Amino acid sequence: MNQKNADMEALTIKIESASRFINDIYTELDKVIIGQKTMINRLLIGLLSDGHVLLEGVPGLAKTLAVSSLARAINTGFQRIQFTPDLLPADLIGTLVFNQKTGEFTVRKGPVFSNIILADEINRSPAKVQSALLEAMQERQVTIGEETFRLNDPFLVLATQNPVEQEGTYPLPEAQVDRFMLKIKIDYPSEVEEMEIMRRMARTDKPAPLNPVVSTDDILKARLVVNDIYMDEKVEQYIIDIIMATRNPTRYNIHKVNELIDYGASPRGSINLNLASRAHAFIQYRAYVTPEDIRAVAYDVLRHRIVLTYEAEAEEIQTEDIIEIILSHIQVP
Repeated sequence: MNQKNADMEALTIKIESASRFINDIYTELDKVIIGQKTMINRLLIGLLSDGHVLLEGVPGLAKTLAVSSLARAINTGFQRIQFTPDLLPADLIGTLVFNQKTGEFTVRKGPVFSNIILADEINRSPAKVQSALLEAMQERQVTIGEETFRLNDPFLVLATQNPVEQEGTYPLPEAQVDRFMLKIKIDYPSEVEEMEIMRRMARTDKPAPLNPVVSTDDILKARLVVNDIYMDEKVEQYIIDIIMATRNPTRYNIHKVNELIDYGASPRGSINLNLASRAHAFIQYRAYVTPEDIRAVAYDVLRHRIVLTYEAEAEEIQTEDIIEIILSHIQVP
């Protein structure tokens, strides 16, 4: 028991050292982002867990600004890709270009060959372009012609989509959106935050550029520490119970959602819930995961992994309602 305490104390010291940049990032982002603490927190969780993030919200809620600001606070490569209906896969991953002087084809790499990719309004591009990006996200490699190229490390896709407009959009298929670790729904700011936003942003001059406060090496080292964060077997079982309840609610006596769920969360759900809760504990400077960490990230991990039935959609039931019911019924260790 004393050895376990000593190990936890050593891990806590390691976390304190490896997480010093967290406050620096928050300080930098506060210069341009007002409120939206949850969004920034989840972006950091994706960064620390090596998981891609999908942000959904109406225009003007600082989704693009938050992602680009986070990239600028990190001393790393960044590319913004504005998705449009006429975008081609080659515009994303690159293509072969014929060199008239040599008579040979040479590879011209696309913007996906960077560290942080902002896929702006991803639902505005056709299925071929979405598939090209999602394949790169999953495989961490791209094939151009007969050559296969590994993508940079870290490689993180932060995508935004507008849920309001349906005309000229191509919704992501459920099977492909599952490749995003987190799906974050962005809400309107509060009245106090709105006042601060207006006072700070209603100017004709642009704010000063952000300073890089963390390197890619710091991020990669922090990811290794996240792997070491302790998770008790009872807490692991809590994750499994939540995932299993999305697939077979009656097993947990949650009968009222049984007819509302068409498909439950895939194994990616349990993997990402584990990783995200570890990263959440890391941001809280804790060496172990609690059930509160799991509950904090459960909505963002599961909201795009539960497919509702037509009956649920007809009754205007949201996946968040299902998750809330499940969390309220599963016994907390």
